[in-house]
Amino acid sequence: MAAVMPAPAASRLLMSGNEAVSRAVWESGTKVCAGYPGTPATEMLEQLSTYPDMYTEWSVNEKVSLEVAIGASMMGSRAFSAMKHVGLNVASDALMTLTLTGVEGGLVIAVADDVGMSSSQNEQDSRFWGRFAHIPVLEPADSQEAYEMTRFAFGLSEQYETPVLLRLTTRICHVKGLVVAGEREAHEPAGFVKNPQRWVMVPAHAKARIPALFQR
Repeated sequence: MAAVMPAPAASRLLMSGNEAVSRAVWESGTKVCAGYPGTPATEMLEQLSTYPDMYTEWSVNEKVSLEVAIGASMMGSRAFSAMKHVGLNVASDALMTLTLTGVEGGLVIAVADDVGMSSSQNEQDSRFWGRFAHIPVLEPADSQEAYEMTRFAFGLSEQYETPVLLRLTTRICHVKGLVVAGEREAHEPAGFVKNPQRWVMVPAHAKARIPALFQR
C-alpha cells in the first residue's frame, strides 16, 4: 500500500471544537450566521465574525437567531445558527415549524450542551430534540470530527431539505486538537421561490406537509 502522507503543516491547525465548527461553516460557503451568546457555545459566533464574506450577528435571543438563519435558507443561502442547550428551548417554536417547511439552502443548528452544569441553570440532553423534531443529529467526539461533521451537515441538509442539529458538549467545544482544514467553497444562493403552501404554515398547509416530513 502507498504511504498516506499527512496534510501540509499550514493546513493542520490547533483548534477547539468551537473553532473547528466555525472554520467548517466558513469553508462550506455559508452566507449568514446568527446566534445568542452562552457558554459553551459563545466562541462559535466570535470566531465566525472574524471570517470574510459572511454576515454574522448576535441576535436578541435564540429564536430570532434561528429565524434569521431560516430567512437566509429560504433564499437558498447556506445558513448557521448557534446556541447553548437552554437556548434551544427558546428557539423550539421556530424549530418545530421548520421541520414541516424544510429548508432550501443548507441550515445547520449547533447546540452546545453544558454537561455537568459548569455555567448553566440546568442540564439537558439536546439529542432528544432530534427525535422530537424528526431531524438528523450529528455528534462529534473531537475537534476534527466537529470540523468534518459540520461540512457534511450542510450537504445532508440540502440533500433532504432538512435542518441538521450539530450536538456538542462543553468538553468538545473547549478542548483543542489538531484539525486538517481546507479552503472555502463557493455556494451561490438560487433565490427565493414564492410558495405559500410550503412557507405559510397555516393549519391546512402544515397538515399537508406531514407526509413529506416522514418521507424525508
